[in-house]
Amino acid sequence: MDLNARIPAGQLEKKWDRHRFEMKLVNPANKRKYNIIVVGSGLGGGAAAATLGELGYNVKCFCFQDSPRRAHSIAAQGGINAAKNYQNDGDSIYRLFYDTIKGGDFRAREANVYRLAEISVNIIDQCVAQGVPFAREYGGLLANRSFGGAQVSRTFYARGQTGQQLLLGAYQALERQVRAGTVTMYPRMEMLDLVVIDGRARGIVTRDLVSGKIESHVADAVVLGTGGYGNVFYLSTNAKGSNATAIWRAYKRGAAFANPCFTQIHPTCIPVSGEHQSKLTLMSESLRNDGRVWVPKQKGDKRPPLQIPESERDYYLERKYPSFGNLAPRDIASRGAKEVCDEGRGVGESGLGVYLDFGDAIRRLGEHVIRERYGNLFEMYQRITDEDPYKVPMRIYPAVHYTMGGLWVDYNLMSTIEGLHVIGEANFSDHGANRLGASALMQGLADGYFVLPNTIGDYLATARPAKVDAGHPAFREAEAQIAERTKRFLSIDGKRTVDSFHRELGKIMWDYCGMSRNEAGLKKALELIPPLREEFWRNVNVPGSDAHLNQALEKAGRVADFFELAELMCIDALHRTESCGGHFREESQTPDGEALRDDARFAYVAAWEYGGDNEPPTLHKEPLIFENVKLSQRSYK
Repeated sequence: MDLNARIPAGQLEKKWDRHRFEMKLVNPANKRKYNIIVVGSGLGGGAAAATLGELGYNVKCFCFQDSPRRAHSIAAQGGINAAKNYQNDGDSIYRLFYDTIKGGDFRAREANVYRLAEISVNIIDQCVAQGVPFAREYGGLLANRSFGGAQVSRTFYARGQTGQQLLLGAYQALERQVRAGTVTMYPRMEMLDLVVIDGRARGIVTRDLVSGKIESHVADAVVLGTGGYGNVFYLSTNAKGSNATAIWRAYKRGAAFANPCFTQIHPTCIPVSGEHQSKLTLMSESLRNDGRVWVPKQKGDKRPPLQIPESERDYYLERKYPSFGNLAPRDIASRGAKEVCDEGRGVGESGLGVYLDFGDAIRRLGEHVIRERYGNLFEMYQRITDEDPYKVPMRIYPAVHYTMGGLWVDYNLMSTIEGLHVIGEANFSDHGANRLGASALMQGLADGYFVLPNTIGDYLATARPAKVDAGHPAFREAEAQIAERTKRFLSIDGKRTVDSFHRELGKIMWDYCGMSRNEAGLKKALELIPPLREEFWRNVNVPGSDAHLNQALEKAGRVADFFELAELMCIDALHRTESCGGHFREESQTPDGEALRDDARFAYVAAWEYGGDNEPPTLHKEPLIFENVKLSQRSYK
């Protein structure tokens, strides 16, 4: 497998402009001769489909929801980063680039990250032109707030529902192209396989989730914008439908999977309330602008928070990281919460929680200001917990939120399969071992609106894919394999539900490949997962048929993929004996408990190649070369 990153030569600041000039173009009159499939309709997929349609390509866009508006991008709350420097506080494209590289613990490509920072300024202009209602200051200028890992205010926001407003902007652009006839939407359709012909991605096979019909769709190029795989842990902040099936089936067709163990634990989520909970709820990182994180100084102190005097509170993030305080990066803030809870100082009935207190901010600014900034988040918290955060501190605890790993892509966002492009959270490219807050929306829109529309044209102009149709043997073979797999699920007639297996797998992953990892635990997980997977294929119960809506069948396919992905994540985490970002190996830490990298041995992207059924994957390494930033021990103190 060849990992050619195709990073352009020249100065960092000029790479993208030079690359755009050197790429081949498709004549406007020829664009309508090409067919492009986009799987996913969130910020990445929706923006890509809309832009490609606007350029004149024939686009098919698929989503498993009933509308693109229900894509999980809608759940993003706090904001989107851009190096506009509207606050005149020292921000710049280079500072955003550096903060992102450092935040990712020096495990991302310089060229990709600089391009992301460079494009960020265009994203805001694009979204404002679409009518996205960003928050504004009294005089009408766009407002900014701070997020973790930065000492400037560069985050643009729409109250606590930024993802929803950005998605509506992309959705309007997408629907305009649907009406124009350049984009055809396929809602309630799930991609179940990628079809590769002569080494190139030439289409997908889907299942209509309502009728059960299996269909093949042919294209000259395929784009995956299907999000991350956090639901492998069962409990996460992701929507219940979010899954890894599209990228996993592509992996099994030859696309390398990069850094699968790089998963992000978000520090501010509502704590788990019981054994039968099915998902977790995010509380935006933006809350840490005004909320202060603390626990009692004394172990086992169960007094109500308002009865604990200031002198008996430990504002541990402010104490340990005075330069960044409560806005330390997510991986550091999450481990800090785990540390104090492990010491017996956690709050709430379970002891797995810390306080996020707005008392000081309300006294300083007034309740009306806090309500204006975070009102919908406070309302959501009160509805779920029946506690009023205007009167008592919120209780929060870390939870699985985002995955930095994903399919390996080059500078053009193309995977190791020619013609298969991967965008947004589905790829690995921009965030290294830890994503900074408010950067996911930035990456999705950068990839969809600005990067992919340029690079996919270069592929089409260069490759000039030959004509194929859905009658090709490769499509027939993929359809037959899907039919056989479906038949097998329905014929098992076991005793356990899909969810019971998923919950058990998720607990293994959280216990042994979660917030902290060690060799013994990872080996234990690799002992536990295979027999559980074997039992799944022997004892799962999938009622109903495949000829109509059958959510148990949908979940069975997704969980079967999660079993295989979970093994790969543990293999990757076991091989990477350093700590970096969200990947914290207990054997590799500084004397004061911080992540300790091993740049001499692990300054590379770990790209795994599928080895076949019941065969180990093959590791390929893409060295990470740093010419513009100096590798250093990350410090936020």
